Amino acid sequence: MPRFSRHLYFVLIGAFIAVCAYGMRADFAAISLAPVARSIDLILLAAVFSVLNYCLRVVRWQRYLRALGFPISLGFTALTYIAGFAFTVSPGKVGELARGRYYSRLGISMSEVAGAFFVERLMDVVAMLALATLIFESLPRYRVAMWGAVLLVAVVLGLLGFLQWSSLEGSLRRKSDSVTQPVVKVIMHVAAGAARSLGAARSLLKPTALLSGFALGLLAWGLEGLGVYVLGSGFPPVHLDAAAGVGIYAVAVLVGALSFLPGGLGSTEAVMTALLAARGFPLPNALLITLLCRILTLWLAVCIGWAAVLVLRRDRLLPAAI
Repeated sequence: MPRFSRHLYFVLIGAFIAVCAYGMRADFAAISLAPVARSIDLILLAAVFSVLNYCLRVVRWQRYLRALGFPISLGFTALTYIAGFAFTVSPGKVGELARGRYYSRLGISMSEVAGAFFVERLMDVVAMLALATLIFESLPRYRVAMWGAVLLVAVVLGLLGFLQWSSLEGSLRRKSDSVTQPVVKVIMHVAAGAARSLGAARSLLKPTALLSGFALGLLAWGLEGLGVYVLGSGFPPVHLDAAAGVGIYAVAVLVGALSFLPGGLGSTEAVMTALLAARGFPLPNALLITLLCRILTLWLAVCIGWAAVLVLRRDRLLPAAI
């Protein structure tokens, strides 16, 4: 039974994907690979944007480690960070915390790694919220919503910088002890753990660190979102502008993250396909663009991540890390 329960989640996810694939079998059959053959240059450009996304995030991660007092070399930082991509197909990408095992032998505690991870994820979510508003860029009636999102980003960054996380953790712990409902108790324990991690990464919550982390996240995810625009330009006569392409990607990724499915599988693809179809792409073309995008973002990262894991198995890399 325990072994069955461990695998039940993935069995259900597999069944969900199989049902979706069966329901869209007619659309899959209508997909033509001819646009792929004549758009190799666009596909390579989209892949370059994804690689640039990884590079910018590596730079941000190294800055976080240095701010915590660990001046690790860029090469080792890049390998360990990218190795986390091997486990990115996990709910909320929490599997990427596996990179913490490489830092334990260098004296970096898991709580510090978790704190940096939480800050990184928060900056990614805030950056994605800002980019998601670009889908409304061409619609004047939604300009108020765009400025509202900008204000929301400013408020979130301010709260992250000025909240007393240690006090908040203590308050949540005390309240959870008096709560009787199991679900509420679990939520409060999780929230307290997050507050503890953010307290451990207090140096990353200074205004300058938050702004630089947000700016790097905005640029990194904006570049990856441009991949949708680039791939969409290979399917004329529908015109997809760059802002809409980035916005569609951001909305799809956010929905995937909120679904808490591993890597947003199924939900991200469904939203991206629907939004592309709403922009005028025939459904088979929208589906093909979505599949190409996911191969060049999610699955490219997973493949590179496992390559980094294999490289890091050589212990001789550790002495030169700092």
